[in-house]
Order: sequence, then structure tokens, then C-alpha cells
Amino acid sequence: MRAMADTPIRVGFVGAGGNSRLHHIPKLKAQPGVELVAVANRSTESGERVAKEFGIGRVETDWRAVMTARDVDAICIGTWPYTHCEMVLAALDAGKHVLCEARMAMNAAEGRRMLETARKRPNLVTQLVPGPPTLELDPTIAKLVREGYVGEIQTVEIHATQQARFADVGEGLHWRQDARLSGNNVLNMGIWYETMVRWVGPAKTVMSMTRIAVPRRKDSTGAMHEVKVPDHVDILGRLGNGAVAHLRFSALTALAPAPEAWIYGTEGTLRIEAQTKRLSGGRRGDKELKEIEVPKAQRIGWRVEEEFVNAIRGREKIGLTTFEDGVRYMEFTDAVAKSAASGRAETVKEL
Repeated sequence: MRAMADTPIRVGFVGAGGNSRLHHIPKLKAQPGVELVAVANRSTESGERVAKEFGIGRVETDWRAVMTARDVDAICIGTWPYTHCEMVLAALDAGKHVLCEARMAMNAAEGRRMLETARKRPNLVTQLVPGPPTLELDPTIAKLVREGYVGEIQTVEIHATQQARFADVGEGLHWRQDARLSGNNVLNMGIWYETMVRWVGPAKTVMSMTRIAVPRRKDSTGAMHEVKVPDHVDILGRLGNGAVAHLRFSALTALAPAPEAWIYGTEGTLRIEAQTKRLSGGRRGDKELKEIEVPKAQRIGWRVEEEFVNAIRGREKIGLTTFEDGVRYMEFTDAVAKSAASGRAETVKEL
């Protein structure tokens, strides 16, 4: 691996879907000293369109060619979860730095394989795309909790929709509903759980109930498949200090309020509104919540690509999101799936 402090960082892309075109490709291109070398997409035609749009040097027909290319230093993986483990391991084995789209993997076992391989290559930077709902507020929320604004946490509430609407019986199978492609991941559950952990730490146990609106759907070829990924999940979790978390994620709650979170403690309450990026709170003796001003300097927001490049150059360490963090949310995801199947509370395995 070349020294990266001042030399160009040559990036290859595997998968150039919506998030890659919106964020990763243009924002990596905007970083000083970054070159966009190669792309492999689901089809050669789509790869050529992306390459032309963003000025990527060449199009590969096989993603493995991007991994092994001698003129590529770092890989951005923008594919669906079922490919992440294989692709990350291949990239690391080829000596490449890796930025991988969320969710980390199909399940915790794959996530742990990825983490174990990354730990054997400490000279390589590995990063997962972080859950974005409240990035601008997260440092302030964590600071308030840490400094005792809410006192001892009693309960946490998160209610989040993802494209919620009335169930459509005739609608085809979306990849997020296909367990072969998404594994145990459900809606935006992992994104919000990762976010919650930044504020209050991880859950120790969970109990969940789920709902699948339409049990069978047709895929893009017309073949009928049993739907195994829930359209709705309700979770009760126990946090480290004994507090209770109630998390609800749904594509079925049509006309529901915008996603928001609440942290209730012995001395105060915090309300987090994801859509408006608004934080409000109140403490013992207050009659109502009041908006908490978040200084502009603390509204850091999305800087994934900048952080990735800076880490490769040795200027900072990955904070959002590490492979360790990814394994934590995958263990939670597995525990939720196990609880839904067993009807019992399940332990969230620790890292």
C-alpha cells in the first residue's frame, strides 16, 4: 500500500445506486487529491452512464476487477447487503481501504467476519456509511445526556416510518422485503438503533413483534415469493442502566407523524425531530418543552467521504461508523429477528 499522506487516492466503485450517486461519488470527487478510477455496476450500460456523468476513468464488467486493480487504492461499495461481506473481504484481501454502504451485512455472523478481517489489516481504513437521521443533532444530544440534562434515563421512545402508506396487495417484491438480499435488516431499524446508541448506549435485551402486510409478492421476473422481512416491527428493549426503550419502525402507519425520538429521565426530557432537525427539551419545574439551540459549529452533519479520505491520509480516525459499531447494530438486528420468531425476550450479544 502506497503512503497516502500527499499522494493521490485512487478510488474504485462497486455499485452506483442512488446513495452513491447522491453522496459518495460526487463528494469523493470533491475531495482534494482524489481520483475516480473505475466503476462496476449491475450492468455495463448503467456503469457507462455513471462513468460519463461523473468522469470515472473506466467501466469494469466484473466487480472483482475493481478490487484487484493495481491503480485502485480504495473501494466504495454501494451494493445491497447480501454482497457486502464477500466484497469487503475481497477488497481487504487485495489491500484496499473500504467504505461500505449501510447496513453492514445480512446478519451479525457476516459482520463479525468483516470485523475480524479488518482487524488483521490495521493499515487499512474501514468505514460504514452512518445512519443519517439526526447527524446534525447527535453531538449535542450525547453531550446533554452525558452532562446530566435528563438525569438518569428512564425510557427512550423512537417511532419512525419508512415510505409508510396503506398496504398495496398487488405491489411487487422490493429488495428490502427480500430476505435473500437484505437478510435480517428491517426498514430503517438499524439506522435508528445505531443513532440511539450514540445517545444512550446499546440495548442488553429485546423483545419484538412484527407484521407482514402481504405474505406473498412477485419479484421482477414474475415469480412468487414468500415475504419474510416485516413491514412493521415493535421492539421493547432494556438498556444498560435498566431503562426501557420502545422502538417502532413501520411502512404501514400511513398518515403517521414524522419520525421522532424522545429521551425521558429523572430530571429532564429531550425531543428529537428528525425531519426538521429540531431539538427541544425541558427540565424538572418547566411547564413545557422549549427549543434547544444547537450552535452551527456543532451541526456537523454529513461528512462521510471527507472523514474516509482524511483517515486514509492519517489526519483523523473513523468515528462514523466503525466496523465495531456495525457489528453492534447487526447483533441487535439478529436479536430482534430471533425474538420475533421465538416470542421471547432475547439477549443482544456484546462485541
